[in-house]
Amino acid sequence: MQKCECGNYSLAKICPKCGKETQEPKPPKFSLDDKYADYRRQTKKEELKKKNLI
Repeated sequence: MQKCECGNYSLAKICPKCGKETQEPKPPKFSLDDKYADYRRQTKKEELKKKNLI
């Protein structure tokens, strides 16, 4: 879930309401039973590949 400066929440990287870039509202809470850790690591790895850092 992403949040825009205008206060709108969206799943997109660009706010459909105002057209500005969205950001994560806050970091996720740490948990040993993190259900989404694999998804975050996979996304991070894909972002690094796009930037040719790995």
